[in-house]
Amino acid sequence: MGKMTVYHGSSVIVAAPQIIKGKNTKDFGPGFYCTVIREQAQRWARRYEHGVVNIYTVRMNTDLKILEFKEMTEEWLDFIIDCRHGIQHDYDIVIGAMANDQIYNFIADYVDGILTREQFWSMARFKYPTHQINFCTPAALRCLEFISSEEVVKA
Repeated sequence: MGKMTVYHGSSVIVAAPQIIKGKNTKDFGPGFYCTVIREQAQRWARRYEHGVVNIYTVRMNTDLKILEFKEMTEEWLDFIIDCRHGIQHDYDIVIGAMANDQIYNFIADYVDGILTREQFWSMARFKYPTHQINFCTPAALRCLEFISSEEVVKA
């Protein structure tokens, strides 16, 4: 992993990213979430009255503890369920697909025993691709360099 560009959709310019410990537990736990998919960051930003896509260069520090899910796997599902239940992990950076609202509903149905694992996978696999990279620790945040931001017009 060399240099890459990532995007963060927000309501403000975020020149100095911080770890967000939100009220709602996220897929990969507390942190600063970005994506390599510009359109996805634009969708995030459009949720706000004045949306902003923040653009960063990432220089990965290979000394960091990085977990990457190349695709939606059983391990990915279990990791998200743990994080959404508030179970802590010790990774600096976690990368993988995002459980959007619809997939999260499938996860909730799976956890509640409404769906079997097989049913979950048959429904989740057909959703459009998503990507997220969570910078979970101060050391991980130091890999980010703010480049610029752009306003997103609400559709």
